[in-house]
Amino acid sequence: MAEADGFEPREGLRRVSYRSEVCLRLVDGQLRVELLASAWGRPRRHRRPPAVRLAHGEWLRWQINYRFTGTSDGAWLYRLDTLNLAHGAVSADTFLGEPPRFIDERALIW
Repeated sequence: MAEADGFEPREGLRRVSYRSEVCLRLVDGQLRVELLASAWGRPRRHRRPPAVRLAHGEWLRWQINYRFTGTSDGAWLYRLDTLNLAHGAVSADTFLGEPPRFIDERALIW
């Protein structure tokens, strides 16, 4: 979902050079979650949190921000990604509350 689209859910694949990716893998009944930061975004993050494991019914919020350069008019693009992810079925209002697990990779970017 994107703010520019009114957060309307969409499904599909796009090839964008400045994207972030999420790797999900089931390990011993737990969901292993790893956020792969965009290689093009600034600031560079040399030390990042390790992958997280979620038991069934658990959820987390992971936030990371970026600054991108190189647009055609020379302007900078700022982006904040927020991943709310649950392992298994959760109620519709789950993500409206405070997360039990929060990974904050937001940085000051100028």
